[in-house]
Amino acid sequence: MDRTNVSNPEYYHKVVDCQYACPAHTPVPEYIRLIAAGKYTEAYMVNWESNVFPGVLGRTCDRPCEPACRRGRVEEEPVAICRLKRVAADHKGEIGHLMPSIPEKGNGKKVALIGGGPASLTVARDLAPLGYEIHVFDDQIKGGGMMRSQIPSFRLPESVLDEEVQQILDLGIVSHFNTRINSLRNLMQDGYDAIFVGTGAPKGKDLEIPGRLEGGKNIHIGIQWLSSVAFEHTHQIGKKVIVLGGGNTAMDCCRTARRLGGEEVKVIVRSPFADMKASPWEKEDAMHEDIPIIDNHVPKRFVMEEGKLKGILFEKVMAVYEDGKRKLKPTGEPEVLFEADDVLIAIGQENTFPWIERDLGLEFDQWGMPIINANNFASTLRGVFFGGDAALGPKNIITAVAQGHEAAISIDLYCQGKDVNDRLEPRTKLSSTKMGIHEWSYDNLVAPDLRYAVPQADKQTTLKDRKKEVELGFDIKTAFKEAQRCFNCDVQTVFTDEKCIECDACMDICPTSCITFTANEDDEQTLRMKLLVPALNQEQDILVSGALKTGRVMVKDEDMCLHCGLCAERCPTAAWDMQKYLYNTAKAGHHCYI
Repeated sequence: MDRTNVSNPEYYHKVVDCQYACPAHTPVPEYIRLIAAGKYTEAYMVNWESNVFPGVLGRTCDRPCEPACRRGRVEEEPVAICRLKRVAADHKGEIGHLMPSIPEKGNGKKVALIGGGPASLTVARDLAPLGYEIHVFDDQIKGGGMMRSQIPSFRLPESVLDEEVQQILDLGIVSHFNTRINSLRNLMQDGYDAIFVGTGAPKGKDLEIPGRLEGGKNIHIGIQWLSSVAFEHTHQIGKKVIVLGGGNTAMDCCRTARRLGGEEVKVIVRSPFADMKASPWEKEDAMHEDIPIIDNHVPKRFVMEEGKLKGILFEKVMAVYEDGKRKLKPTGEPEVLFEADDVLIAIGQENTFPWIERDLGLEFDQWGMPIINANNFASTLRGVFFGGDAALGPKNIITAVAQGHEAAISIDLYCQGKDVNDRLEPRTKLSSTKMGIHEWSYDNLVAPDLRYAVPQADKQTTLKDRKKEVELGFDIKTAFKEAQRCFNCDVQTVFTDEKCIECDACMDICPTSCITFTANEDDEQTLRMKLLVPALNQEQDILVSGALKTGRVMVKDEDMCLHCGLCAERCPTAAWDMQKYLYNTAKAGHHCYI
């Protein structure tokens, strides 16, 4: 094999598993080190640069970073990355002076953002400091979009959301709340240089089975019901409640129902429990609040009695996997009736664009979704861009933020008359962490601690108040101990071929035997199997040196490296060095105009 090209910015980025897995590519180890050092404001700003809503995401993120965490892969549970983000938000100091400055004179360009959710607010945050006049339109009374209407206050306090939304609006954004856009054509005639659509996926899927119409008074679409609760139009629900659906929205519905008077709340899903889309911690929280989750039941009809909803009749099924695909087959057992005063349907969300005229040149696919370039988020209509759930379907907040950043780059390029396909390279920096002969500027001791649990408020208290936050967050002492569990995967083991004398000391001291000196091979798979411990994870690269003096090569399995620095401490010639790799995705304005 050829020598690994470590000058490719994506090579070391991929080794920082948590950051690589994050859609917004937040420099996770960087802000965790700052938390460990008590620098909460600095940690918050590192987050704010990339994910925009640290306080919100520190409570509600879907945490794609955590399954990727090297700590969980090597020995036990991953670092509590998400909840450490909240620590930075909860303990930060004054940040007003750290916010971007807005030019006294604008650049003459005006941009309309339709929808006030995470994608639109990210675009606003990126473009306002560049001199754009930004107008945000939303039919809600405040900004935040689905973060405000669909995430219950017991998970996300309104004060946290208000603060982080206002930080963006204070950048000179012109807000048009309580304003519904009914025509894209009319908006295009108002002189905007570009338009961004970030309207989310506001339509909840319905369940058209017998009895749906007759029981309509007590059958509610989950996201609409959550919104009604959030804006205090709904204050109670029946004692017996069935929630249909297995995603995170279903978990929010059932937990909210418990707080609005539901005494017997059940979640009933078609799929097996393990196949539910809800995050594991969301299911755990629901069950902790005495909400049973009943799987493998398919709803057949709503049952009415004397004109009132009595419950739902279900068919019991079993999951059968054929050719890698799951099929639900009836077990043949008798149908079962679960009684309910109210039913919440949370089986998915859809996009809806009745306000976009179909003769503008904006093309839609067979599912009614706009045809969007997934790289630059441009539609087929010049000057109109999409992001978040409105672009490529429902996902999560952090994905909406990531797409907002990319769309902002495209809008900036477009308004400057440049090619929106000219994507910007990330900003990277590789610097040695060596302070002395065997001293590093980061704590490279691998703490043996198990993951620390986040404390919760008393259940009897939180179930009586839908606005009482359940999770209390880490205290500072526990946050430090949890931060110490991080392996600092962004501190890379950098190898210099010319300095190596092939003494094998690094190989001997490596605690995971991830370093091997061996004869090279033409085929990567053959080389992977020759290592002291075969490199079986194909998703992570192996580091291959150039030919050494004996003709052998050094091969390191990046998947199993702990970044402990023992190889660099032990190496007598400094062929190994620990170098911090800082990777920041480019944002709008990071290019130069000619």
